[in-house]
Amino acid sequence: MSKIAIFLWFDGQAEAAADFYVSTFQACGQDATTDRPAGTGGKAMSASFTLAGQDFIALNGGPHFTFSPAMSLFVRCADQAEVDQFWERLSDGGEPQRCGWLKDRFGVSWQIVPTALGEMLQAPDRTAAGRVMEAMMGMTKLDIAGLRAAYNGPADA
Repeated sequence: MSKIAIFLWFDGQAEAAADFYVSTFQACGQDATTDRPAGTGGKAMSASFTLAGQDFIALNGGPHFTFSPAMSLFVRCADQAEVDQFWERLSDGGEPQRCGWLKDRFGVSWQIVPTALGEMLQAPDRTAAGRVMEAMMGMTKLDIAGLRAAYNGPADA
């Protein structure tokens, strides 16, 4: 158990969200588990789950609060296949957004980002990094080949 857990407030969908996230991460080859204590009336008040070593608590807290893109969950992906898997599963029933962001069916914002993006953006060649940033701004789901092409610059350069 990690010292810090991410706490997510749902309006009656905590169990469904926990199941969805755990199944998504498992299908993408990541460790993921859930632990739902018994609740009243057959519905648990909360669900605890772990995704790739990060602890979460989902609460059926009611309609008082909703999610905002001001807080997002950032998924580091090793390659394009992993980007594609997470993107396909988490955006199912949700809303794809720009620059590798999406809102899932529960309203939680996610960033699905290849580790190669960070490497290119932090490279010493600031001109190449700028081209990568510009390319990323035009993408919805991030495409590593497109980002690398931007980094390498025009073919006639």
